[in-house]
Amino acid sequence: MSALRWPAIERLYVVLVALHSLAIGVVLLFLTEWGLAFGGFHDVRPLFFPRQAGAFHLVVAAAYLYDHLVHGRVTVMVMTKGLAVVFLCGAWALTPVPWLVPLSALGDGLMAALAVHVHRRAGGARP
Repeated sequence: MSALRWPAIERLYVVLVALHSLAIGVVLLFLTEWGLAFGGFHDVRPLFFPRQAGAFHLVVAAAYLYDHLVHGRVTVMVMTKGLAVVFLCGAWALTPVPWLVPLSALGDGLMAALAVHVHRRAGGARP
């Protein structure tokens, strides 16, 4: 693949990951009970904390875009996804969790690794 295409691929990738976080944020904020039930979480009360998690996802989606579009980095994405993997794996190891938790850990880990790979191919030094 031409080296000239990697920056465009990186930008598209960052936008897609941001859209993924935006979608999760919208579901947790506005379709809270449905989203929780879909993920295997039942009878979660109060709904404040899942909705707060939704707001967090909106903030990180914006931060991914800002970090990349303004500074040309994927640092916020790699740090956020890495922390998510640690948190999700810890929860999975220490408590009974629904199917969505290990799947999310795997997905976040893959997103972070791919962000680093694409960033380096696009000519970025360190994420």
